[in-house]
Amino acid sequence: MEGDGSDSPVTIKNIERELICPACKELFTHPLILPCQHSICHKCVKELLLTLDDSFNDMGSDNSNQSSPRLRLPSPSMDKIDRINRPGWKRNSLTPRTTIFPCPGCEHDVDLGERGINGLFRNFTLETIVERYRQAARAATAIMCDLCKPPPQESTKSCMDCSASYCNECFKIYHPWGTVKAQHEYVGPTTNFRPKILMCPEHETERINMYCELCRRPVCHLCKLGGNHSNHRVTTMSSAYKTLKEKLSKDIDYLIGKESQVKSQISELNLLMKETECNGERAKEEAITHFEKLFEILEERKSSVLKAIDSSKKLRLDKFQTQMEEYQGLLENNGLVGYAQEVLKETDQSCFVQTAKQLHLRIQKATESLKSFRPAAQTSFEDYVVNTSKQTEILGELSFFSSGIDVPEINEEQSKVYNNALINWHHPEKDKADSYVLEYRKINRDDEMLSWNEVEVCGTSKIIQDLENSSAYAFRVRAYKGSICSPCSRELILHTPPAPVFSFLFDEKCGYNNEHLLLNLKRDRVESRAGYNLLLAAERIQVGYYTSLDYIIGDTGITKGKHFWAFRVEPYSYLVKVGVASSDKLQEWLRSPRDAVSPRYEQDSGHDSGSEDACFDSSQPFTLVTIGMKKFFIPKSPTSNDPENRVLPMPTCIGIFLDYDKGKVSFYDMDHMKCLYERQVDCSHTLYPAFALMGSGGIQLEEPITAKYLEYQENM
Repeated sequence: MEGDGSDSPVTIKNIERELICPACKELFTHPLILPCQHSICHKCVKELLLTLDDSFNDMGSDNSNQSSPRLRLPSPSMDKIDRINRPGWKRNSLTPRTTIFPCPGCEHDVDLGERGINGLFRNFTLETIVERYRQAARAATAIMCDLCKPPPQESTKSCMDCSASYCNECFKIYHPWGTVKAQHEYVGPTTNFRPKILMCPEHETERINMYCELCRRPVCHLCKLGGNHSNHRVTTMSSAYKTLKEKLSKDIDYLIGKESQVKSQISELNLLMKETECNGERAKEEAITHFEKLFEILEERKSSVLKAIDSSKKLRLDKFQTQMEEYQGLLENNGLVGYAQEVLKETDQSCFVQTAKQLHLRIQKATESLKSFRPAAQTSFEDYVVNTSKQTEILGELSFFSSGIDVPEINEEQSKVYNNALINWHHPEKDKADSYVLEYRKINRDDEMLSWNEVEVCGTSKIIQDLENSSAYAFRVRAYKGSICSPCSRELILHTPPAPVFSFLFDEKCGYNNEHLLLNLKRDRVESRAGYNLLLAAERIQVGYYTSLDYIIGDTGITKGKHFWAFRVEPYSYLVKVGVASSDKLQEWLRSPRDAVSPRYEQDSGHDSGSEDACFDSSQPFTLVTIGMKKFFIPKSPTSNDPENRVLPMPTCIGIFLDYDKGKVSFYDMDHMKCLYERQVDCSHTLYPAFALMGSGGIQLEEPITAKYLEYQENM
């Protein structure tokens, strides 16, 4: 039960660090004991569960809140908190309640099981100490009597059975001698009331009377008889109390006996802190010196390069000036021509011939230059472009001397961008780091250098949210082992999709042919089965047989905005068509399927002409491209009829970008986020993602990147 509060206020105030919740960074309020033995506020557990549950349910949503549990969490509405606190609460029938979350104290996953928060013990001892701390902090504020008539008197006792505080007079009135209430337990004034007997969270009518040594938690006799602790070693509560109290007292006595040693080590730590500060400043000065030397070299090279460019520019301009003066002399009454005109006025034959011979040579030379005009110098300075690519790469890798930590390397194959960015990296097992820092920044088209964003990570993968669409981002990672940091890894450049990711599943009702198509339970993968039905149908045809496509569409339509989705076509697929189609065109295809017996019938053209030439310049209510035999076929167009230019290797992952408002659909290679083909589409009706298969084939929708996706990747 609660102590008498004899501890001095100074002692209580000195332990504030132990009374702070690791989640909200404030004094504990109704702390709960997690399975990892760390404590956390009751409200903080609820907020953590609600935050994680919202992020799991908002698959593909950029607005999902996955704040670190070390940050102050936003307070959800009370009705949400009430719902998540009820046993068996579910947001909907498909998504179960979240019961796993990382402990803010040790960051290990905590599983609350079926009972959720109701299965946790309340840490009454910690709660009592926090209350004593609060009282010491507000010593001038008295606890008033709860039963006095106004004005109330200052209380002198608190009854743990009545959960109320009393002054001396009121306590005598409500606890008269000779009655049952006279036997109530009372303590000094407090606002912290707790039950006299701990009850089992799993068996609410049973009191705690045993201690499970394996799980390190109190249990009742029903837990031992047939519950989760039936095969565990347990001991009596009195024995556990005696053992743990002896161990704790012995350890505390040992620490108190080593007080002089602790003070000596504190003094040593103070000296180390001062030494670290001095060494850090010295390292900064040395780094500044090294960079200033680099700046001097760059300034010297800059001056030399600019001087060479100025010299070349002056020489070229002088040549152009001389050439221009020569050409100006060819004008009438000017320069050479004017001088020749004056020479023609000479009447003395001997004098004329003496002067005209050399003048004639000059005139001939000027005439030839007019016929083949050539500038006296080049205007281009291509030879004076400074190549700094190698130096830029070296400067980008500029770091400290080898610190003994290998550089982590980003795994390009396992890193990707879809609705979010998933970055994976690996590090030698012999050089296990304590933590990593993932840096990323947007690359502007004008090469503007933006500052790096930093995220601290304990594992070797991280999901980055809230990236801008149609942008390029650079990622790099460095490792930390203690206070030592490794150099940064090589940068990985990833391109985000051109629009927000559109989440949908395959529709198993509208037009779905279960005889030819096989849809998995998650409805994100479909396979075409070219089985007996196709062979039996072909057996009845003696001349030729052309089978129809089997269509399947997305379960969500689009009526506005920009949307992007991606999928993978299995390499063994014979013929697959992908794209978009309007609701009215889908009704035409799905309600009137035709097994075409004419080779002029082409199902993706919407008519029987067998050609799409008539639709080159006009938008249609659908657009489908053909994929098959590991090839991507670009549809015909007036500018592209050559089969060699229209057949591309099939991308590993294909993306479709629909701009409904502008009536345009584009097809992307997701690996490089490169547009392969685009054209106009009629958006006067609702458009749906459309797929069609013939023969053996398979399509897998790309899964949005969420916390669940990361857990799955780690398990794999």
